[in-house]
Amino acid sequence: RDWLYVEDHCEGILTVLESGRPGEGYNIGGDCERTNVEVVDTICDVLEALSPSADNERLTKHGVGSYRDLRSFVPDRKGHDRRYAIDATKIGRELGWRPRHGFEEGMESTVRWYLAHRDWCEAVQLHSGYHRERLGL
Repeated sequence: RDWLYVEDHCEGILTVLESGRPGEGYNIGGDCERTNVEVVDTICDVLEALSPSADNERLTKHGVGSYRDLRSFVPDRKGHDRRYAIDATKIGRELGWRPRHGFEEGMESTVRWYLAHRDWCEAVQLHSGYHRERLGL
């Protein structure tokens, strides 16, 4: 999977709207392929740095030593694609657009945002009907 920080994605869309040729298609990508496990491990590591699991009573009372201990693996869904590749060279070549944020920096900013907006996260879960169950079965 190709990962791209949300602000870079928005800037890429604006670049296409402002400078792209009408009717032309442009892939907006981060040139940053990571496996799902790499993404989850990065999130766990960022959480560990920003909000250590040792300081989280919910985790320590259940004997969880780190956020990585919370990972669980499930079988792939039937027909699940192993790779989603994006070739974003055209937007760079024709429009001069490149992402400004690296994967780790973007992930840290994203995790910081969610930690600072827990009330928003709880409201979304409360009103969405989503109860942390696995989707896409």
